[in-house]
Amino acid sequence: MFGIPGGAIEPLYNALARAHRAGGPHPIVARHESGAAFMADGYHRASGLPGVCCATTGPGATNLITGVASAYENRVPMLVLTAQTALSTFGRGAFQESSCTGVDTVHMFSGCTRYNSLVSHVDQLENKLVAALQAALGDPPGPAHLSLPPDILGAPAGPPRYRVADLLQRPRLVDPAGVAWLAREIGRARHPVFVLGEGCLGAGATVATVAHRTGGHILTTPHGIGSIPTDTPGYAGVIGFAGHETAEAVLRDPDVDLVVAVGTGLSEWASNAWDETFLNQRLVHVDTDTEHFRRSPMARQHVRGDVATTFARVLSALPAHAPAPAARPAPIAADDAGPPAPGGAPLTPQAVLRYLAHDSPADAHLFADTGNAVAWAIHHFAPGVSPQPRFRLHTSLEFASMGWAIGASVGAAFGDPTHAAICVTGDGAALMAGQELTVAVQHGLPVVFIVLNDGALGMVKHGQRLTGAERIAYELPPVDFARQAEAQGANGIAVDTAEDLQALDLVALCAGKRPTLIDARIDPEQVPPMRTRVRTLRAASCEPGSCMGKTR
Repeated sequence: MFGIPGGAIEPLYNALARAHRAGGPHPIVARHESGAAFMADGYHRASGLPGVCCATTGPGATNLITGVASAYENRVPMLVLTAQTALSTFGRGAFQESSCTGVDTVHMFSGCTRYNSLVSHVDQLENKLVAALQAALGDPPGPAHLSLPPDILGAPAGPPRYRVADLLQRPRLVDPAGVAWLAREIGRARHPVFVLGEGCLGAGATVATVAHRTGGHILTTPHGIGSIPTDTPGYAGVIGFAGHETAEAVLRDPDVDLVVAVGTGLSEWASNAWDETFLNQRLVHVDTDTEHFRRSPMARQHVRGDVATTFARVLSALPAHAPAPAARPAPIAADDAGPPAPGGAPLTPQAVLRYLAHDSPADAHLFADTGNAVAWAIHHFAPGVSPQPRFRLHTSLEFASMGWAIGASVGAAFGDPTHAAICVTGDGAALMAGQELTVAVQHGLPVVFIVLNDGALGMVKHGQRLTGAERIAYELPPVDFARQAEAQGANGIAVDTAEDLQALDLVALCAGKRPTLIDARIDPEQVPPMRTRVRTLRAASCEPGSCMGKTR
């Protein structure tokens, strides 16, 4: 359980102390409550179990909200426990009062949770706890919040009444009529395209087999990276934020008569900024999450169902022999990859990404932070751009909290200690949330943090230049993150060239006894692949024609 204690939540920590002595759950003290929520997020991604975070009343609860909102947008199951002032003090101006008559924290959580309730009587607790867990692991999954007054937390409780594990089984739903319709449409299509999102993780091979059987092309959204292997026939790259020209070219092809979007929320970053060459009457949207269908009213049809089950049945309904395969798309190339830098040349973010792709431990968890780091990661770690990366890429795109990857990588190290945890972040995010490094120090977690240090809020800087905006408020002071990490008890390593980076043994660093921070002093003029985001910013902020000629 990740959190920070305080007076109102002390009864819970007393119980955790007793539980820990008996071999049960134990608390991990974050440095900021948002970091606790980010750790719970990373814990789930690495372990598959719901993350748990907690905070005391007042500012403890409000500090959690950013991390909880991030988990909500990314469908991460999480149990969120916050303290409340004592029931008898409601409306009397208690210290850090967070009741309905004070700063109403329950109301604040209502917009970023799947379940949200104040426990006002001890007999409610077990029912509401089970309901919260069911909602957190439901369809769609996400955070569930309970507000717990100290007089409830300190009251005696009877034995458990429910078999919680049995109540948390998720049914694998499928629509037989929808499957039959989908199989017919796919079988009739001459030039189908399949777009795989986050809902295809674990089912991508089946969807790819359907695509191959029908001669279709395959694209992934940023969240769908990792759902298929590098050598998947017909793969044409990432569509959406930091994506590839080859993927856009496939969707622009007038011969394409069917686009099957599978397991994706079709957000701005997953739909190529609501690209009408994607979102039109050619679209069929397949998902288990009906909320996602609200973003595709233009679709020809919605088919609800578990992705793996749905496409397994579609596959069984298709002819056994594949038609002539679709024309192989042009080789996927990273737009700004460039050749390896000569000896002594400034270190580029592309060189850092190449290093990670080739030198990471097998099956490591790699977390790419909001900012330039995630843009470079999506663009360069897609299947087919470079040899299959040796890690599982995790991103937090929609709410896009800076510093998320720092806490999430620490949580992942707790959730899956058998595989390495690596964080790629920027100097802006490191200044915002880098204190969570000390949690890894305290617990001897060999997390490797790589800071892309360019002396700026990089995405702000390049976004201003590319949209023709005023160049202001992006500069950061020079910071020696390697020395800062050493002062906090971690290994601190500064690298200025690709040769410096290649000299490091990343596998050994990930197997050490304490965390390592690599301060990668990169060329600040390398422009990240962010053209999709630039289009959205220009459309939102410019009068018609007023930004023409201001971008390169």
